[in-house]
Amino acid sequence: MNAAEVLAYAKENDVVMVDVKFTDWPGQWQHFSVPLHELEESSFEDGFGFDGSSIRGWKAIDNSDMLVVPDPETAMIDPFMEHPTLSLVCNIVDPITRERYSRDPRWIATKVVNYLNMSGIGDTIFFGPEAEFFVFNRASFETTANSGFFEVDSVEGTWNRGNHEDYGKPNLGHKPRHKEGYFPVSPVDSLQDLRTEMVLEMEKLGITVEAQHHEVATGGQCEIDMKFSSIVGMADQVMLYKYCVKNVAARNGLSATFMPKPIFDDNGSGMHCHQSIWRDGKPLFAGDQYAGLSEMGLHYIGGILKHSRSLAAFTNPTTNSYKRLVTGFEAPVNLAYSSRNRSASCRIPMYSDSPAAKRVEVRFPDPACNPYLAFAAMAMAGIDGIENKIDPGEPLDKNIYAMSSEELASVPTMPGSLGEALDCLEGDMDFLLKGDVFTADAIETWVDYKRQNEVDPVRIRPHPHEFELYYDV
Repeated sequence: MNAAEVLAYAKENDVVMVDVKFTDWPGQWQHFSVPLHELEESSFEDGFGFDGSSIRGWKAIDNSDMLVVPDPETAMIDPFMEHPTLSLVCNIVDPITRERYSRDPRWIATKVVNYLNMSGIGDTIFFGPEAEFFVFNRASFETTANSGFFEVDSVEGTWNRGNHEDYGKPNLGHKPRHKEGYFPVSPVDSLQDLRTEMVLEMEKLGITVEAQHHEVATGGQCEIDMKFSSIVGMADQVMLYKYCVKNVAARNGLSATFMPKPIFDDNGSGMHCHQSIWRDGKPLFAGDQYAGLSEMGLHYIGGILKHSRSLAAFTNPTTNSYKRLVTGFEAPVNLAYSSRNRSASCRIPMYSDSPAAKRVEVRFPDPACNPYLAFAAMAMAGIDGIENKIDPGEPLDKNIYAMSSEELASVPTMPGSLGEALDCLEGDMDFLLKGDVFTADAIETWVDYKRQNEVDPVRIRPHPHEFELYYDV
């Protein structure tokens, strides 16, 4: 839709309010609303003013005036508002220079496409993420100077097998064991109807869903898969996907989270990302090399593997991310590639011989990431691999989890903590600066924000388990 069509669409749907949404630095949707009479065709160029100093990781208070400029192609009726509300995803613009803001995640992802075209490699890069999540019946947590706890609960949790009741209903005993939640039918899978409700809302909003299912972990782990799309459009969809999942859960009295590792001793939630580059409507990753890839596809993998440890600062951007990235829980800790083998951090899916289906699946990202920044960083790593013809080495066509410690010694690994990932980013960022896709200011701000607001607060706090280990010393 263009601006005029959006206004007509709003009138046809009796809209009374316009909700403008944008993504903050860590990766959460923010919004404010204006009455419909405030939205004019000129609004799609002039935008709406707001205070950027209150947004995490953005401008200082002495230079904080900013504009949100709606993208008419993102117009939709928000299904979770009581009154008819038009939702618009926005870009961030400086009101003085009228330039796009360098820390706007959506602009960073857009610049990847510009760089890809300028490089002559291709004109489109597709992403197909598989974002996993948990659905809980209850979630409570708190940290103070003298206490700290969390408690999540699910009627599906194997820890509830001994209960007489589940939230006022008889305990019927159908609960998946640890690591046995993948694909059981109901009544073990109690969330089928909830996921279908989520899918129906997504499809009303233009998201094409390919599948939905229960995931491996006990306690309500789920996955809904979207059809691949171009980098900016897919990042928009991931934000909308999370919005739908959380709000459908909430209106059913449940709580959904994309936290990578909310449950100890079971699988965490990842976001495997399928990626491919096309030019003039033709796929460029199909060829006669290993697993049916082209040299370009292999070089893309080479770039991903070379830069994985610095990519982690964007693809696995929380301290909790590194509770998932440990051996023994199907997490791709080791940096290798393979066909079919899900224990490798890069996989070449073999479901189809079609050139259009040939792609690279990067398995280490998790859904706590800011999708615009994570997709942009991975794309720039892959493009760097193509430009510099980076050899990914030999594939590792064996179960990495079954390899001996001696065999594993030669396989590089992902960072073990967010702090380590940020150190890696500082030492390996030049590939992100090409084409001014990421600015030095953006990367420095990301590193400083993560250290000050996440790494240090977690690092210096006593952990509840430390009391079990050390209180009697």
